[in-house]
Amino acid sequence: MSQLRAAAAGALRRRSGGRPAPPAGQSRKRAPPRPGAPAPAPPPARHLFSDPAEIDALRGNLLAWYDRCKRDLPWRTLAATELDADRRAYAVWVSEIMLQQTQVATVIDYYNRWMQKWPTLQALAQASLEEVNELWAGLGYYSRGKRLQEAARKVVSELDGRMPRTAEDLQKLLPGVGRYTAGAIASISYGQATGVVDGNVIRVLCRLRCIGADSSSPAVIDQLWDMANALVDRSRPGDFNQALMELGATVCVPKAPLCGECPVKQHCQARLRKLFGKPSPVPDVEDCGVGGCPLCPPAAEPWDSSLGVTNFPRKAAKKQPRTARTATCVLERRGCHGALEYLIVQRPSSGLLAGLWEFPSLPLAQGLQEKKQREMLADHLGWPVMAGALRLVGEVVHIFSHIHQTYVVYSLPLDEDVTLDPALSPSRWVTEEEFHASAVSTAMKKV
Repeated sequence: MSQLRAAAAGALRRRSGGRPAPPAGQSRKRAPPRPGAPAPAPPPARHLFSDPAEIDALRGNLLAWYDRCKRDLPWRTLAATELDADRRAYAVWVSEIMLQQTQVATVIDYYNRWMQKWPTLQALAQASLEEVNELWAGLGYYSRGKRLQEAARKVVSELDGRMPRTAEDLQKLLPGVGRYTAGAIASISYGQATGVVDGNVIRVLCRLRCIGADSSSPAVIDQLWDMANALVDRSRPGDFNQALMELGATVCVPKAPLCGECPVKQHCQARLRKLFGKPSPVPDVEDCGVGGCPLCPPAAEPWDSSLGVTNFPRKAAKKQPRTARTATCVLERRGCHGALEYLIVQRPSSGLLAGLWEFPSLPLAQGLQEKKQREMLADHLGWPVMAGALRLVGEVVHIFSHIHQTYVVYSLPLDEDVTLDPALSPSRWVTEEEFHASAVSTAMKKV
């Protein structure tokens, strides 16, 4: 009979326990050409920003719009008012990590609570991982918080509490900080004239210059980084980068973009193509390189007039998430004060949902009959339990970034206390209130 384990074998979700998927190209470095290999042909000028007058006009229009229309966000306020460079960079850093693949509306409350609890790098470095996980619970992709704390401890212990001052050093010295995050911190906090490329920026740039090749491909990402670095305003790099991202988040959105409200619409080749078709003033991107242009849509996927500017950007077909099933047992008992208590166990410190707490769970093979599920779960709990005593409650579906997860939920009321092997992963009994205050995943809250 197996012992109770804190986590089901087999990782079910990557980003909660591993590196969250960075914006495309975040941590890539362009590989040098092979000796003797011919240099790749530069893309046609129509895909680039080569006119200094147009660049100046775009910068001015975008920044003027940003000054009028930017959203009032707590990390922007801190970045604009904090005089200490290290505290300013820390405030921006926390926001950028939280915002990775998480909506602004969701992040605001988490950010405010985080900065209230740990206003400095030094405060975060002294916190426990359990405290970090508890505050992060529900935000998803839990390794982000762990990596942020690890990097804060490195700054305090190895860098005398002083944040690196350039994008290059930020990326090189801080674990979990990739090219995009480093560029954001350096430009917003220190005024370094370096560009950023995230999902919003990819969308804006691809539409501005009709870039229709796969926007996740290394060649296109390299071109977009070159373009972002060329466009960034030298006097207000942080504001310019935020303006470009703000434009993609609020105006140049994936579907139904608000082209009429766009401050740089006169520079947008996708919009001109939508309005005028193929008149001579607007170059036909399909003519680039006679079908060999590395930045144009493939011949098999030509311009679709019904889509307009939303022809861009284009991405490779998204991989379908795999399906997985897990048996989960909610063990109940009456505590000393009469309140219901539930047994939770802690997952391993690495891998999926690292360090979080959950109800005892066991991964299931596809197609397993309910009787066999009960037997395996009863055996997994680690002490004599009749399989028939497990009551099937129902199923809970939770969609992770790459897994379509189904939890088959059983309950088991207990009349007596249960003593677990202290050699196993930590476990504890909690009330419902304590459960929700613990570092548990959104999926377990659904359960």
